[in-house]
Amino acid sequence: MSQTNPHPESEMMRLGYDPHLASGSVKPPIYLTSTFAFKRVEDAEQYCQVINNLRPKREDEDFSNTYIYGRDTNPNLAVFEKRMAVWDGSEACAVFDSGMAAITAVFMAFLNPGDVIVFSEPCYGCTDFVLKHILTRFGIRPVGFRLRDGNAGLRAALAQPGVSEHLRMIYAETPSNPTNAMADIGECVALARKTSRPDRRTLVAIDNTFLGPLFQRPSDHGADLTLYSATKYIGGHSDLLAGVCAGPVELLNEVKLMRAMFGTTCSPHTAWMLTRSLETMKLRMEAQQAGARVVADYLARHPAVERVYYLGHLAAGDEQRAIFDRQCLGAGSMISIDLKGGKAAAFAFLNNLKLFHLAVSLGGNESLAEHPATMTHAEVDPEDRIEGGITDAMVRLSIGIEHPDDLIADLAQALAHCA
Repeated sequence: MSQTNPHPESEMMRLGYDPHLASGSVKPPIYLTSTFAFKRVEDAEQYCQVINNLRPKREDEDFSNTYIYGRDTNPNLAVFEKRMAVWDGSEACAVFDSGMAAITAVFMAFLNPGDVIVFSEPCYGCTDFVLKHILTRFGIRPVGFRLRDGNAGLRAALAQPGVSEHLRMIYAETPSNPTNAMADIGECVALARKTSRPDRRTLVAIDNTFLGPLFQRPSDHGADLTLYSATKYIGGHSDLLAGVCAGPVELLNEVKLMRAMFGTTCSPHTAWMLTRSLETMKLRMEAQQAGARVVADYLARHPAVERVYYLGHLAAGDEQRAIFDRQCLGAGSMISIDLKGGKAAAFAFLNNLKLFHLAVSLGGNESLAEHPATMTHAEVDPEDRIEGGITDAMVRLSIGIEHPDDLIADLAQALAHCA
C-alpha cells in the first residue's frame, strides 16, 4: 500500500467524508433532509444549470458539497457513490432505490423509439419482462441472444435484418441468473464499436450483480455502464433494497437526470446502510466464495444431482472457461443445480432444507435456496425459460457465510428426500 494509492478496502473507511465537518463523528451521520439552503441565489443558479445538464461543469467549479433537494442527491448518497466508484473502477456512480430502478433508468436515458437493444438470455425475470413487454410499448425492439450459443449467438443476433443499423445498446447479464452462463464482455464491446456511427454510438451495459465489483469489473474490459442490484452482495445483509449504475461522468449525468425526474433516488438511510456494508464487502464475499467452492464440489459428487452450474467447475478448453479466465477475478458464490427427478425432486429438496432459507434474492450473509422456474423467473415465457436452460429440475443456491460443513449437512439430508 502507498499513501497515494490505497487499496479499495482501505478507501471504504474514509473516502468522501471528513469527520470534522460533522461534529467529529467517525461515521457519516444520516442526513434525513429533504431540502438544502444556499448562501446566494447565484450559487443556486449555477448548481441547477449543471445538475440539469443545461451546461457542463467548469473546471473551476466544485459542487462536491453542494445539495439542493433530496430527490437529486444528498450527502449520504454522495459518500456511497464515491466509494462504490472506487470498487467498480469507474469515474462516477449513481445509486437507486432498487436494482430494477437502475436498469430501467438506463433504458429510459438512452433508448428511443425505433432503437434496437440486443440482450443476453437467460436474464433475471423482471429484466426480461421490461425488455419484452414494456420497452416494446415505446417502439423499442428487443433482440435476444442465447448465452449458450457463445459469441456466435451474439453475432447472429446482430446479423438479423434491421438490427445493426438501429442498434443502440448491447445489454448482457453476466454471469446470468440463474444458469451462471457468461457473456464475453470484450466481444460485446468490439461489436458495439463496429456498429457505432458518428451520430449513433452503441453502448454496452453489463449487469454485474452475480460477481459484484470484487470478482469482475466490466469497465476494465470496455463496458460503458455497469449495473448492480445493490440489494445483493453490496448491501449484503438482506435488509435493504438498492441499485447502482456506474460509468463515465458524461453518461452518468444522463442517468442521474433520469433518476431525479422519475424520483427513484435511494433514501439517505439506505445509502448510509450501503456505506456501512462496503466496509465489509470484501470479507463477506471472499468468505462466501470459499464456502461455495466446498459446497459445489460436494454437489458435483452427489448421485441425486444431474448437473452443477458453478463457475469454479468450468472445464479447460470450454469457451465459457476462456471467457471466465479473461474477465473474472473469482468464481463467486452462486450455484445452480439440476436434480434428477425433475420438479418433484426439486420441490422435495427445497421443502426439506433446514439451514438454507427458501427465499428469492441472493448475496446476503445467510444461505438461500429457490426454484427459478416458479419464483424468480415465473414471468418469463415458458418456451424462453426452457430454451435458456431454466427447467423445473433447477434449484438456485446463494451461499452465505455459514460454515460449509453445516451447509453440506443440510443439503445432504434434504437431498435424501429426492429419491
